[in-house]
Amino acid sequence: MRAVTTSPNRRPGGGVRRHRVAVLVRHGLLPVELGIVHRLFGTAEAPDGTPLYEVVTCALEPGSVRTDTDFTLGVAHGPEALADADTVVVPAAEEDYVRDDAGLDPALRAALGRVRPGARTASICTGAFVLAAAGLLDGRRATTHWRSARQFRSLFPAVCLDPDVLYTDDAGVLTSAGVAAGVDLCLHMIRCDHGTAVANAVARRSVVPPHREGGQAQFIQRPVPRELGEGSTVRARAWAAERLHEPLTLGDLAAREAMSVRTFTRRFREEVGVSPGQWLTQQRVQRARHLLEESDLPVDRVAAEAGFGTAVSLRQHLHAALGVSPSAYRTTFRVGAAREPEPGDG
Repeated sequence: MRAVTTSPNRRPGGGVRRHRVAVLVRHGLLPVELGIVHRLFGTAEAPDGTPLYEVVTCALEPGSVRTDTDFTLGVAHGPEALADADTVVVPAAEEDYVRDDAGLDPALRAALGRVRPGARTASICTGAFVLAAAGLLDGRRATTHWRSARQFRSLFPAVCLDPDVLYTDDAGVLTSAGVAAGVDLCLHMIRCDHGTAVANAVARRSVVPPHREGGQAQFIQRPVPRELGEGSTVRARAWAAERLHEPLTLGDLAAREAMSVRTFTRRFREEVGVSPGQWLTQQRVQRARHLLEESDLPVDRVAAEAGFGTAVSLRQHLHAALGVSPSAYRTTFRVGAAREPEPGDG
Protein backbone atom coordinates (compact mmCIF):
# COMPACT_ATOMS: atom_id res chain seq x y z
CA MET A 1 0.00 0.00 0.00
CA ARG A 2 1.30 3.46 -0.81
CA ALA A 3 1.17 5.98 1.96
CA VAL A 4 -0.72 9.21 1.34
CA THR A 5 -0.06 12.08 3.72
CA THR A 6 -3.34 13.33 5.12
CA SER A 7 -2.30 15.91 7.69
CA PRO A 8 0.44 18.55 7.89
CA ASN A 9 3.28 18.55 10.41
CA ARG A 10 2.69 20.86 13.33
CA ARG A 11 5.23 22.98 15.16
CA PRO A 12 5.31 22.54 18.94
CA GLY A 13 3.98 26.07 19.43
CA GLY A 14 1.24 25.74 16.81
CA GLY A 15 1.17 26.44 13.10
CA VAL A 16 2.42 24.30 10.23
CA ARG A 17 6.06 23.45 9.53
CA ARG A 18 7.46 22.23 6.25
CA HIS A 19 7.98 18.54 5.66
CA ARG A 20 11.64 17.92 6.46
CA VAL A 21 13.67 15.75 4.07
CA ALA A 22 17.11 14.62 5.23
CA VAL A 23 19.56 13.21 2.68
CA LEU A 24 22.19 10.95 4.25
CA VAL A 25 25.35 11.06 2.12
CA ARG A 26 28.45 8.90 2.33
CA HIS A 27 31.97 9.00 0.89
CA GLY A 28 31.89 8.11 -2.79
CA LEU A 29 28.55 9.88 -3.23
CA LEU A 30 27.07 10.21 -6.71
CA PRO A 31 26.43 13.99 -6.68
CA VAL A 32 23.63 13.86 -9.25
CA GLU A 33 21.49 11.82 -6.86
CA LEU A 34 21.87 14.40 -4.11
CA GLY A 35 20.97 17.10 -6.63
CA ILE A 36 17.81 15.27 -7.64
CA VAL A 37 16.45 15.33 -4.10
CA HIS A 38 17.27 19.00 -3.51
CA ARG A 39 15.98 20.11 -6.88
CA LEU A 40 12.65 18.30 -6.85
CA PHE A 41 11.63 18.64 -3.21
CA GLY A 42 13.16 22.10 -3.08
CA THR A 43 10.95 23.44 -5.87
CA ALA A 44 7.65 21.99 -4.60
CA GLU A 45 5.33 24.87 -3.68
CA ALA A 46 1.79 25.42 -2.46
CA PRO A 47 -0.53 27.46 -4.73
CA ASP A 48 0.48 30.64 -2.88
CA GLY A 49 4.17 29.96 -3.51
CA THR A 50 4.97 28.70 -0.02
CA PRO A 51 7.73 26.04 -0.06
CA LEU A 52 6.36 22.66 0.98
CA TYR A 53 9.62 20.98 1.96
CA GLU A 54 12.84 21.73 3.79
CA VAL A 55 15.78 19.66 2.52
CA VAL A 56 18.97 19.17 4.53
CA THR A 57 22.08 17.17 3.74
CA CYS A 58 23.81 15.23 6.49
CA ALA A 59 26.74 12.83 6.81
CA LEU A 60 28.07 10.47 9.46
CA GLU A 61 30.05 13.44 10.67
CA PRO A 62 30.08 17.07 9.48
CA GLY A 63 32.84 18.09 7.11
CA SER A 64 34.16 17.13 3.71
CA VAL A 65 32.54 14.24 1.87
CA ARG A 66 34.23 12.69 -1.16
CA THR A 67 32.19 12.17 -4.30
CA ASP A 68 32.83 9.83 -7.21
CA THR A 69 34.02 12.85 -9.22
CA ASP A 70 36.91 15.31 -8.86
CA PHE A 71 35.26 17.50 -6.20
CA THR A 72 34.17 17.13 -2.60
CA LEU A 73 31.15 18.42 -0.70
CA GLY A 74 31.16 20.40 2.51
CA VAL A 75 28.37 18.98 4.66
CA ALA A 76 27.35 21.04 7.69
CA HIS A 77 25.08 18.53 9.41
CA GLY A 78 25.84 15.27 11.17
CA PRO A 79 23.51 12.32 11.84
CA GLU A 80 21.54 14.33 14.39
CA ALA A 81 19.68 15.85 11.41
CA LEU A 82 17.97 12.48 10.91
CA ALA A 83 16.17 12.62 14.26
CA ASP A 84 13.51 15.14 13.23
CA ALA A 85 13.25 14.20 9.54
CA ASP A 86 9.89 13.26 8.08
CA THR A 87 11.57 11.61 5.10
CA VAL A 88 15.09 10.15 4.96
CA VAL A 89 16.71 9.54 1.56
CA VAL A 90 19.86 7.43 1.13
CA PRO A 91 21.57 7.93 -2.27
CA ALA A 92 24.13 5.54 -3.72
CA ALA A 93 27.85 5.59 -2.96
CA GLU A 94 30.88 3.91 -4.55
CA GLU A 95 31.14 1.42 -1.70
CA ASP A 96 27.77 -0.09 -2.64
CA TYR A 97 29.22 -1.42 -5.87
CA VAL A 98 32.05 -3.38 -4.21
CA ARG A 99 30.19 -4.93 -1.26
CA ASP A 100 30.91 -8.55 -0.49
CA ASP A 101 28.94 -8.91 2.72
CA ALA A 102 25.57 -7.94 4.19
CA GLY A 103 27.01 -6.06 7.16
CA LEU A 104 26.54 -2.41 8.02
CA ASP A 105 29.19 -0.03 9.31
CA PRO A 106 28.50 0.59 13.04
CA ALA A 107 28.51 4.37 12.56
CA LEU A 108 26.00 4.07 9.73
CA ARG A 109 23.83 1.72 11.76
CA ALA A 110 23.90 4.18 14.68
CA ALA A 111 22.97 7.03 12.35
CA LEU A 112 19.97 5.17 10.99
CA GLY A 113 18.99 4.37 14.56
CA ARG A 114 18.29 8.08 14.99
CA VAL A 115 15.46 7.98 12.43
CA ARG A 116 12.21 8.39 14.33
CA PRO A 117 9.46 5.76 14.12
CA GLY A 118 6.98 6.55 11.38
CA ALA A 119 9.41 8.52 9.22
CA ARG A 120 9.40 7.65 5.53
CA THR A 121 12.64 6.05 4.33
CA ALA A 122 13.80 5.90 0.72
CA SER A 123 16.85 4.92 -1.30
CA ILE A 124 18.13 5.83 -4.74
CA CYS A 125 19.93 3.23 -6.83
CA THR A 126 22.27 1.08 -4.70
CA GLY A 127 21.39 3.03 -1.59
CA ALA A 128 18.98 0.10 -1.22
CA PHE A 129 21.96 -1.95 0.02
CA VAL A 130 22.06 0.29 3.10
CA LEU A 131 18.35 -0.08 3.84
CA ALA A 132 18.59 -3.84 3.35
CA ALA A 133 21.66 -4.19 5.56
CA ALA A 134 19.80 -2.27 8.26
CA GLY A 135 16.95 -4.79 8.06
CA LEU A 136 14.47 -2.19 6.82
CA LEU A 137 13.63 -4.17 3.68
CA ASP A 138 13.16 -7.63 5.14
CA GLY A 139 9.93 -9.10 3.82
CA ARG A 140 9.31 -5.99 1.70
CA ARG A 141 9.26 -5.48 -2.05
CA ALA A 142 12.28 -3.48 -3.20
CA THR A 143 14.42 -2.70 -6.22
CA THR A 144 17.90 -1.45 -7.02
CA HIS A 145 20.01 -0.85 -10.14
CA TRP A 146 19.62 -3.83 -12.46
CA ARG A 147 23.39 -4.37 -12.66
CA SER A 148 23.53 -4.94 -8.90
CA ALA A 149 20.44 -7.14 -8.67
CA ARG A 150 22.23 -10.51 -8.56
CA GLN A 151 24.60 -9.34 -5.83
CA PHE A 152 21.76 -7.77 -3.87
CA ARG A 153 19.68 -10.94 -4.01
CA SER A 154 22.57 -13.10 -2.80
CA LEU A 155 23.29 -10.79 0.15
CA PHE A 156 19.70 -10.13 1.19
CA PRO A 157 17.52 -13.17 0.48
CA ALA A 158 14.85 -11.93 2.91
CA VAL A 159 14.05 -9.00 0.61
CA CYS A 160 11.46 -9.41 -2.17
CA LEU A 161 13.65 -7.96 -4.90
CA ASP A 162 12.04 -6.86 -8.17
CA PRO A 163 14.92 -5.79 -10.44
CA ASP A 164 12.66 -4.90 -13.37
CA VAL A 165 10.85 -1.83 -12.04
CA LEU A 166 11.67 1.85 -11.62
CA TYR A 167 10.72 2.14 -7.97
CA THR A 168 8.78 0.45 -5.19
CA ASP A 169 6.71 1.78 -2.32
CA ASP A 170 6.00 -0.67 0.48
CA ALA A 171 4.12 1.11 3.28
CA GLY A 172 6.50 4.01 3.69
CA VAL A 173 9.77 2.26 2.77
CA LEU A 174 10.70 3.09 -0.82
CA THR A 175 13.47 2.10 -3.20
CA SER A 176 14.37 3.10 -6.75
CA ALA A 177 16.56 1.91 -9.59
CA GLY A 178 19.31 3.94 -11.26
CA VAL A 179 19.78 7.70 -11.37
CA ALA A 180 16.79 8.70 -13.50
CA ALA A 181 14.51 6.47 -11.44
CA GLY A 182 15.42 8.67 -8.47
CA VAL A 183 13.54 11.46 -10.25
CA ASP A 184 10.49 9.21 -10.59
CA LEU A 185 10.70 8.22 -6.93
CA CYS A 186 10.89 11.81 -5.66
CA LEU A 187 7.99 12.87 -7.87
CA HIS A 188 6.01 9.89 -6.58
CA MET A 189 6.57 10.99 -2.97
CA ILE A 190 5.62 14.58 -3.78
CA ARG A 191 2.52 13.32 -5.60
CA CYS A 192 1.52 11.19 -2.60
CA ASP A 193 2.05 14.13 -0.23
CA HIS A 194 0.47 16.96 -2.21
CA GLY A 195 -1.26 15.62 -5.30
CA THR A 196 -0.74 15.51 -9.03
CA ALA A 197 -0.86 19.26 -9.68
CA VAL A 198 2.08 20.00 -7.35
CA ALA A 199 4.13 17.08 -8.68
CA ASN A 200 3.44 18.09 -12.28
CA ALA A 201 4.54 21.66 -11.57
CA VAL A 202 7.81 20.38 -10.10
CA ALA A 203 8.35 18.15 -13.14
CA ARG A 204 7.71 21.02 -15.54
CA ARG A 205 10.29 23.19 -13.79
CA SER A 206 12.90 20.48 -14.16
CA VAL A 207 11.75 19.55 -17.70
CA VAL A 208 11.24 15.87 -16.86
CA PRO A 209 8.28 13.54 -17.47
CA PRO A 210 5.67 14.21 -14.77
CA HIS A 211 4.92 10.56 -14.20
CA ARG A 212 6.37 7.18 -14.98
CA GLU A 213 4.59 4.37 -13.16
CA GLY A 214 6.82 2.52 -10.71
CA GLY A 215 6.08 -0.79 -12.38
CA GLN A 216 7.50 0.37 -15.70
CA ALA A 217 10.56 -1.60 -16.79
CA GLN A 218 14.01 -0.21 -15.90
CA PHE A 219 15.26 -0.72 -19.41
CA ILE A 220 13.87 -1.87 -22.71
CA GLN A 221 15.65 -4.46 -24.85
CA ARG A 222 14.43 -2.96 -28.12
CA PRO A 223 14.80 0.83 -28.46
CA VAL A 224 11.79 2.99 -29.22
CA PRO A 225 11.75 3.92 -32.93
CA ARG A 226 13.20 7.35 -33.52
CA GLU A 227 10.40 8.30 -35.85
CA LEU A 228 6.76 7.39 -36.19
CA GLY A 229 7.42 4.69 -38.70
CA GLU A 230 6.71 1.04 -39.20
CA GLY A 231 6.59 -0.94 -35.98
CA SER A 232 5.85 1.92 -33.57
CA THR A 233 2.88 1.97 -31.19
CA VAL A 234 3.12 5.71 -30.51
CA ARG A 235 0.10 6.63 -32.62
CA ALA A 236 -2.09 4.07 -30.88
CA ARG A 237 -1.06 5.41 -27.47
CA ALA A 238 -1.81 8.99 -28.48
CA TRP A 239 -5.17 7.93 -29.91
CA ALA A 240 -6.08 5.99 -26.76
CA ALA A 241 -5.02 8.80 -24.43
CA GLU A 242 -7.70 11.01 -25.98
CA ARG A 243 -10.38 8.33 -25.57
CA LEU A 244 -9.86 6.97 -22.08
CA HIS A 245 -13.56 7.37 -21.38
CA GLU A 246 -14.40 4.88 -24.14
CA PRO A 247 -14.41 1.06 -23.78
CA LEU A 248 -11.12 0.52 -25.63
CA THR A 249 -10.04 -2.99 -26.56
CA LEU A 250 -6.70 -4.46 -27.50
CA GLY A 251 -8.08 -5.00 -30.97
CA ASP A 252 -8.91 -1.28 -31.27
CA LEU A 253 -5.34 -0.33 -30.40
CA ALA A 254 -3.77 -2.88 -32.72
CA ALA A 255 -5.98 -1.71 -35.58
CA ARG A 256 -4.62 1.84 -35.25
CA GLU A 257 -1.19 0.51 -36.21
CA ALA A 258 -2.47 -2.07 -38.72
CA MET A 259 -0.94 -4.89 -36.67
CA SER A 260 -2.20 -8.19 -35.41
CA VAL A 261 -3.05 -8.23 -31.72
CA ARG A 262 -0.13 -10.55 -31.03
CA THR A 263 2.40 -8.36 -32.84
CA PHE A 264 1.02 -5.17 -31.31
CA THR A 265 1.16 -6.59 -27.79
CA ARG A 266 4.78 -7.65 -28.25
CA ARG A 267 5.83 -4.30 -29.76
CA PHE A 268 3.93 -2.36 -27.12
CA ARG A 269 5.67 -4.15 -24.26
CA GLU A 270 9.06 -3.72 -25.93
CA GLU A 271 8.52 0.03 -26.30
CA VAL A 272 6.70 0.89 -23.08
CA GLY A 273 7.79 -1.83 -20.68
CA VAL A 274 4.27 -2.89 -19.63
CA SER A 275 1.32 -4.55 -21.37
CA PRO A 276 -1.31 -2.45 -23.17
CA GLY A 277 -3.85 -3.30 -20.47
CA GLN A 278 -1.52 -2.20 -17.66
CA TRP A 279 -0.73 1.02 -19.52
CA LEU A 280 -4.41 1.81 -20.04
CA THR A 281 -5.12 1.30 -16.34
CA GLN A 282 -2.21 3.59 -15.42
CA GLN A 283 -3.49 6.30 -17.75
CA ARG A 284 -7.03 6.00 -16.39
CA VAL A 285 -5.86 6.21 -12.78
CA GLN A 286 -3.92 9.36 -13.65
CA ARG A 287 -6.99 10.83 -15.37
CA ALA A 288 -9.16 10.03 -12.35
CA ARG A 289 -6.65 11.62 -9.98
CA HIS A 290 -6.61 14.78 -12.05
CA LEU A 291 -10.41 14.99 -12.09
CA LEU A 292 -10.66 14.34 -8.33
CA GLU A 293 -8.17 17.13 -7.68
CA GLU A 294 -9.28 19.69 -10.24
CA SER A 295 -13.05 19.24 -10.61
CA ASP A 296 -16.21 18.97 -8.53
CA LEU A 297 -17.57 16.07 -10.56
CA PRO A 298 -19.29 13.34 -8.52
CA VAL A 299 -17.26 10.17 -8.07
CA ASP A 300 -19.45 8.18 -10.45
CA ARG A 301 -18.94 10.82 -13.15
CA VAL A 302 -15.19 10.80 -12.54
CA ALA A 303 -15.29 7.02 -12.97
CA ALA A 304 -17.09 7.38 -16.29
CA GLU A 305 -14.79 10.13 -17.60
CA ALA A 306 -11.68 8.12 -16.68
CA GLY A 307 -13.01 4.99 -18.36
CA PHE A 308 -13.66 2.87 -15.28
CA GLY A 309 -17.40 2.84 -15.87
CA THR A 310 -18.60 2.66 -12.27
CA ALA A 311 -17.65 4.19 -8.95
CA VAL A 312 -17.04 0.70 -7.59
CA SER A 313 -14.49 -0.04 -10.32
CA LEU A 314 -12.78 3.32 -9.78
CA ARG A 315 -12.63 2.67 -6.06
CA GLN A 316 -10.99 -0.73 -6.61
CA HIS A 317 -8.38 0.57 -9.03
CA LEU A 318 -7.52 3.68 -7.01
CA HIS A 319 -7.19 1.64 -3.84
CA ALA A 320 -4.92 -0.83 -5.62
CA ALA A 321 -2.71 2.01 -6.89
CA LEU A 322 -2.69 4.33 -3.87
CA GLY A 323 -4.32 2.57 -0.96
CA VAL A 324 -7.13 5.13 -0.63
CA SER A 325 -10.70 5.61 -1.84
CA PRO A 326 -11.68 8.31 -4.37
CA SER A 327 -13.39 10.41 -1.70
CA ALA A 328 -10.45 10.12 0.68
CA TYR A 329 -8.10 11.12 -2.13
CA ARG A 330 -10.23 14.15 -2.99
CA THR A 331 -10.50 15.16 0.67
CA THR A 332 -6.71 15.06 0.94
CA PHE A 333 -5.81 16.88 -2.24
CA ARG A 334 -8.74 19.17 -3.02
CA VAL A 335 -9.10 21.89 -0.39
CA GLY A 336 -12.63 22.37 0.90
CA ALA A 337 -14.05 19.34 -0.89
CA ALA A 338 -16.84 17.58 0.92
CA ARG A 339 -16.59 13.84 1.24
CA GLU A 340 -19.10 11.96 -0.90
CA PRO A 341 -20.60 8.66 0.20
CA GLU A 342 -19.31 5.73 -1.85
CA PRO A 343 -20.48 2.20 -2.49
CA GLY A 344 -19.34 0.12 0.48
CA ASP A 345 -19.24 3.03 2.94
CA GLY A 346 -20.73 2.10 6.29
